[in-house]
Amino acid sequence: MKVLFIDSNHSLLHETLEKAGVTCDLNYHWNKEEIIGNIHLYDGVVIRSKIKINKEIIDKAIKLKFIARAGAGMENIDVAYAESKGIKCLHAPEGNKDAVAEHAIGMLLNLFNNISRADKEVREGKWIREGNRGVELMGKTVGIIGYGNMGSAFAQRLRGFGVKVLAFDKYKKNFGTEFIKETSLENIFDEADVLSLHTPLTSETEYLINDEFINKFRKSIYIINTARGKCLNTGDLIKNLNSGKVSGACLDVLEYEMVSFENLDSSHLPQAFQDLIKSDKVVLSSHIAGWTHESNEKIAKVLAEKILKILR
Repeated sequence: MKVLFIDSNHSLLHETLEKAGVTCDLNYHWNKEEIIGNIHLYDGVVIRSKIKINKEIIDKAIKLKFIARAGAGMENIDVAYAESKGIKCLHAPEGNKDAVAEHAIGMLLNLFNNISRADKEVREGKWIREGNRGVELMGKTVGIIGYGNMGSAFAQRLRGFGVKVLAFDKYKKNFGTEFIKETSLENIFDEADVLSLHTPLTSETEYLINDEFINKFRKSIYIINTARGKCLNTGDLIKNLNSGKVSGACLDVLEYEMVSFENLDSSHLPQAFQDLIKSDKVVLSSHIAGWTHESNEKIAKVLAEKILKILR
């Protein structure tokens, strides 16, 4: 049994597989041509974000039993085509859900309390208090769209903040609890002060958060996106930040990210991005919500268990 590692991962993953008798080839340096030329030799492949596993690659992978992505989303895998060939597609949202949830809370508290701005000002010798008067999370209504691993972990972290939590998931039912109210999208539009997005990137969710969507909210809202960049239209966000319909935003992901977000080149990005980075109503981070030391290890553990289950 041979498994190709296209991207680097926590060593726990390949070490666990090797202990079970699996040969792991750590060919992180291979380019697309080398991957296509050798994929027929492997029973499994482990990826992160370096490459898209598309029909061209899948057709060459005549022995492949699984494709495992060390992360939550699987938009860089042609899942439908792979599964039509009998190839299992695995991911590990269980491994980084806690990291994403904590990051979302941190970004929101940062935004509400002007922490990044105040930090910058103090370092510049400015002591501004009234201009940095904050907003409390207590008493707000938080709407969550997508109640899978990430959305439910975020909701759990909100306990203790004195907020009302509304959650909508098109594909899940009967998940409400004493603290989480399962509700309709329309009710979130009517009640939410804060919107947090926790959906995968699909044809249904691409640019879900756009001008029309934002203006369905009765109140001005704060938006958190730790899901995928292309779930939110940046130009429409800027428009509504300027109008006041959006009071602020926390964005860990951007629609301008490449397949591998490490290749982001801001010098070639459109005006909406230039406006975004100038706004003090926005807190930004570089797709690191699920990128902790702990989540790196937990993802490896989750994937190893799922892979070994298939191989057994």
